[in-house]
Amino acid sequence: MIHKLSDVQSKNIGENTNIWQFCVVLPNAEIGDNCNICSNCFIENEVKIGNNVTIKNGVSIYDGITIEDDVFIGPNATFCNDKYPKSKNKNFKMEGILIKKGASIGANATILPGVTIGENALVGAGSVVVKDVKDNEKFIRKFIN
Repeated sequence: MIHKLSDVQSKNIGENTNIWQFCVVLPNAEIGDNCNICSNCFIENEVKIGNNVTIKNGVSIYDGITIEDDVFIGPNATFCNDKYPKSKNKNFKMEGILIKKGASIGANATILPGVTIGENALVGAGSVVVKDVKDNEKFIRKFIN
């Protein structure tokens, strides 16, 4: 199901995938089967999303990001693909992000460029990930009370 209030330009959308209102999916994006892309998401061109992926509200998936099967991405998670962003930068160096099978990323987590989130890894809500997270590892931001 592609909601009538979304702008899905890609033809590479798998079976039984739901894309809700106010989403934009650019023409070269690839999205697998049985995915749920919640409202207010943006998916750029050079993106691959596997099967059975859930992307909650307010998430942008930029060029160079690969999301394998069975991944959960919580609301407002942020993915960055440039370590040194600058407006109209002609020397832009895109660095991809790989989210491996079965990983879960909590709400408002920020994943910086060049990072790999391992298979079945868990990134806690509000975490800022600056280096790779190993398979089955829990990366939880600690709050001071």
